[in-house]
Amino acid sequence: MKIRNLLLIGFALMSAALALFLPAVPQPLAYHDFADQHAAHGIANFDDVVSNLAFALAGLAGLVAVLRPRSCFAAPVERLPYGVFCIGLLLTAAGSAYYHLAPTNDTLFWDRLPMTVAFMSLVSAQLVDRVSVRAGLLALVPMMLVGAGTVLYWIDTEHRGHGNVVPYAVLQAFAVFVLLQLALLHPSRYTHGNAIYAVFAGYVLAKVFEQYDRQIFELTGVVSGHTLKHVVAGIAGVPVIWMLWRRRLVAPDSAPVAQGRPPGSLRSHRPSASSPR
Repeated sequence: MKIRNLLLIGFALMSAALALFLPAVPQPLAYHDFADQHAAHGIANFDDVVSNLAFALAGLAGLVAVLRPRSCFAAPVERLPYGVFCIGLLLTAAGSAYYHLAPTNDTLFWDRLPMTVAFMSLVSAQLVDRVSVRAGLLALVPMMLVGAGTVLYWIDTEHRGHGNVVPYAVLQAFAVFVLLQLALLHPSRYTHGNAIYAVFAGYVLAKVFEQYDRQIFELTGVVSGHTLKHVVAGIAGVPVIWMLWRRRLVAPDSAPVAQGRPPGSLRSHRPSASSPR
């Protein structure tokens, strides 16, 4: 097994160990006290609710890119994790808007659950593009179940009076950094694979805005850091959509593998040096 694949496995095992053995940390109730709480048009916390349109627009645009007839996928089944990612963005828009109408731990559950769908399906998609089509597809459902499990575990522990948000936090960090690890160590079979770096940058910027929610609101007097977080996090999905519109297969030999045929089975269909292109 290649060293870079062992690094992926090692990082996954390390993340699992952290999730299991780090001390429990409950969800701070102060998290729900957002800086901008103004209502408008009969909608509580208007800006934090409406800004989730960024996720919805990105998800809809992504589905168009994935489902269009001329999308570049070596095999139709490779559309699956990207399609789930886009659906995850749409569900995140709905779940986050619902949470911000009345922020509590119980409504936060519906914000975090779809986010794990988006995170884990994007990891699966990158595994398909960069490591192994079969491994990436086989990992999709288990990773989403693990992601959902961390959120279910968190809310159950909160209800039992000894909340533990650590596994969910570790999962989120794992997803982001494994995407970076894949981009650095595993070249994509498609062009424009470096677009994933923009996703990483957008995530980091969104976390900065989230951290400085109140300071940004006090500085601008107009928009809060959390509202900007939603906008930036939604925009962070745009590079993936752009990639799906523009990319082309780099390694033709990988296409037969993706379709379950031996790599040499299509070599006779390649144009010769003298044939028209």
